[in-house]
Amino acid sequence: MNRIKGSVSRRTLMQGAVAAALMSRPVFGMGLSQVSGKLPRSIERLVGQMTPEEKAGQLNFVTSAIAGPAALRINPEFSNRSSEQQLEMIRSGQLTGIFNAAGTEWLGRAQRAALESRLKIPAMFAADVIHGFRTVFPVPLGESASFEPDLAERTARRTAIEAAATGIDWTFAPMIDVSRDARWGRTVEGVGEDVLLAKRMASARVRGFQGEGVNRPDTMLACPKHFAGYGAAEGGLDYNTVDVSQRTLREVHLPPFQAAFEAGAVSTMAAFNELSGIPATANRWLLSDVLRGEWDFDGVVVSDYTAIAELIAHGFAADEREAAKRAFMAGVDIDMQSGLYLSHLPELVRSGEVPMARLDQAVRRVLLLKHRLGLFDDPFVRINSPAASRPVPPLDRALAREAAQRSIVMLKNEGDVLPLGKDRRIALIGPFAEGHRDLVGPWTLFGTDADAVDLATAVRAAVGEGAQVTVTAGSKAEDAIDGGIEAAVAAARAADVVVLAIGEPAMFSGEAASRAEPKIPAAQQALAEAVAATGKPVVVVLKNGRALALEGAVVDASAILVTWFLGTESGTAIADILFGETGPSARLPVSFPRNAGQAPYYYDHKSTGRPDPVGRLSGFKAHYQGIPNSALFPFGHGLTYGKIAYSNLSVGNAKLESGGSLTVSATVTNSGTRDAEEVVQLYVHDRAASVTRPVRELKDFRKVRLAPGQSETVQFTLTRADLTFVGDGMEWTVEPGTFDVWIAPSAESADAPHATFELV
Repeated sequence: MNRIKGSVSRRTLMQGAVAAALMSRPVFGMGLSQVSGKLPRSIERLVGQMTPEEKAGQLNFVTSAIAGPAALRINPEFSNRSSEQQLEMIRSGQLTGIFNAAGTEWLGRAQRAALESRLKIPAMFAADVIHGFRTVFPVPLGESASFEPDLAERTARRTAIEAAATGIDWTFAPMIDVSRDARWGRTVEGVGEDVLLAKRMASARVRGFQGEGVNRPDTMLACPKHFAGYGAAEGGLDYNTVDVSQRTLREVHLPPFQAAFEAGAVSTMAAFNELSGIPATANRWLLSDVLRGEWDFDGVVVSDYTAIAELIAHGFAADEREAAKRAFMAGVDIDMQSGLYLSHLPELVRSGEVPMARLDQAVRRVLLLKHRLGLFDDPFVRINSPAASRPVPPLDRALAREAAQRSIVMLKNEGDVLPLGKDRRIALIGPFAEGHRDLVGPWTLFGTDADAVDLATAVRAAVGEGAQVTVTAGSKAEDAIDGGIEAAVAAARAADVVVLAIGEPAMFSGEAASRAEPKIPAAQQALAEAVAATGKPVVVVLKNGRALALEGAVVDASAILVTWFLGTESGTAIADILFGETGPSARLPVSFPRNAGQAPYYYDHKSTGRPDPVGRLSGFKAHYQGIPNSALFPFGHGLTYGKIAYSNLSVGNAKLESGGSLTVSATVTNSGTRDAEEVVQLYVHDRAASVTRPVRELKDFRKVRLAPGQSETVQFTLTRADLTFVGDGMEWTVEPGTFDVWIAPSAESADAPHATFELV
């Protein structure tokens, strides 16, 4: 057996004997001032001049007293003081900064207050800037469907430019929790169910937010979250318990964070959830042993909103004092919103329960972060930037439209009903057919639906004057409308084709938005059944923030587009796909189950000792009664307006030797009459190992453009490192043996070319 030990390559910033000495110390002894060349002397002098109360103030972070209504709605409570009281707290050294405010006037006042403090330490300003600022891009799950990390980097770059121009230094994004349960509301904010896609999107978004350096006036510091395992909440219930094996944690939930840190992120947010009985916010093994000890992470850990105080409700701390102590000693540097560090750390240090070395270490990390942000060189680096002094810049509608187009997944297209002809009589039906609502989606604090283009407006613009387009709601998102179905049926009968805009409102997704049954609401399902009964071809346009269990007339529709929440150019992008101005090119980043009861369902599950065979259901196999153990629409699935076929799979000499590589290739052909972009996916399966392996694992993907009649040989390279897993001894391991390999259009494609190779 060959072994590759350790986790991943470290971003080691310590050298020689210093590194060896620090690695053997408990976490509170690993002060940043001990690392040569890392901490400016001026910052070290500040630490020496600070009182314990001022040090605790540098670890206290709260919601801005002046914040927009959207920012106030996302928080479960808001009890901060008035703006003048908050400015006084900054002047007296009780706040390191504020978050979820934007605007150079208010943030300029706050920064001037910081410079009036005894030590004149600049404040830093953060916000939940998740998928766009004023220009809103597709929700992260939707953008992940593009399978284009470059696109995610470009939208994050634009987001940073817009947000930084209002004074924001730090964004609490990207969320990179791997999520495999369609019931979980925060699926919308993340990267989906696959580890490789999550890693690539995490890295891209960090690069986009941080640009060429976080000290520049047009960049923001990234904060990958939530560390760790938040996406594995039991039952898909937000904030719920997480109890996964260390192997699952290391193979599934930690790799995206490692990728984000390797891309340059120097902050992270601790998760709300407990992890095997210990809340992540006070989990020393997670925050100190793994994050600091194994990975050499030298950045800042911030708690989530009131998460330190929530240690009491968890049953992990008896009172606020103990909660502050446990979180701080575990490795959380900044307390978001609870105020417990400010209240209790000075006394805990004086009593000897918290070493001064640990307090100084946390303060050094925070001051180093401010130094990295350029705030010690220029506290107004973003507030007084050239961009901040200009009038509000126009929305980047071109990039928003491109991102939205490339996030739309076509699940089916029977009879080539799409693209639609512009001369057809179109009945646009459904609660999301018209209106400036539910367009930009959840987690948008600064952009609005008012700036977005709705579907009806875009369809009318696309077909032009004189076209026959009728718009009928038919139902509300959750409730019926008196006479609504009758009006919708009449509109459908008078049309050549129905475009049925149904799905979830924005409030169904996001934090605290778990759904027991992730499917189309009953009122909309009834609408779909009635419209389908007219016999007219139906194109379903889904609005959703998660995988949905589709049924009845919805799944039986002629065509289905998954459009998520697409942002500022929502309607325009959908119309572009409907009428063939551009073709669909996205793929599902989450598996759509056959039934809501299958959740959690994900493609890279284990086979079990009694795997469910393809074909007719048989007894005593791993499936629910009457339901195959497979997806209705699997991860990676998506159609184009071309006709795509895979052939000629080759694995070279079918042997992968130590230190070598293996080239895997296949021919991908577009026999259709329209251009197409295909996401070509490479999957492997380890047939026998010391720890059982998933039925398939994505190892690479590539998007290729094919003209009508064009074929292309797509090549991938596999190395031994691609085949590692966490072995029986909790070390990254690679074992010789036989591997299956597919180059396929999805994770469960039954007719994709298949071969085997030997790892020797």
